[in-house]
Amino acid sequence: MSVIRPATRQDVPAILRMIHELAHYEREPDAVRNTPEMLQEVLFGENPRVFAAMAENEAGEVQGFALWFLNYSTWEGVHGIYLEDLYVSPEARGEGHGKALLQHLAATAVDNGYARVEWSVLDWNEPSINFYRSLGAGPMDGWSTFRLTGQALEQFGSANPARANG
Repeated sequence: MSVIRPATRQDVPAILRMIHELAHYEREPDAVRNTPEMLQEVLFGENPRVFAAMAENEAGEVQGFALWFLNYSTWEGVHGIYLEDLYVSPEARGEGHGKALLQHLAATAVDNGYARVEWSVLDWNEPSINFYRSLGAGPMDGWSTFRLTGQALEQFGSANPARANG
């Protein structure tokens, strides 16, 4: 049985540890730049815009987490939830923690009148894809995710004429 609860400040080390584990699983072990201080600020600072839920077993041990933020649908006219990370420790997979975390987010969306819960999954991650499909979720065929980051972001953002005048 999984117990889902909001993250607290005391969960920051566990969340960051699991972020590193997720990066390793996703074959990007050196990509994490997040720090305890950064995570503390976005989750519990003056105006938090990122939220986290923790999954615990019956003994109160953290088994996983979901980290999310609000997005907005111009067509629906309401917010949605974007799930940035869903992670369950390998030894706890298959015990219902991932499903419980996603049900928690779905209930949060329903309770708040949000239009959707959405997330990305790597094309090669068949176990996760199969799990998401088993819950009734499906891919958004015809859509591709684009991202500006690193040097490309710096160059493009620096070339903004409005920035030079503002």
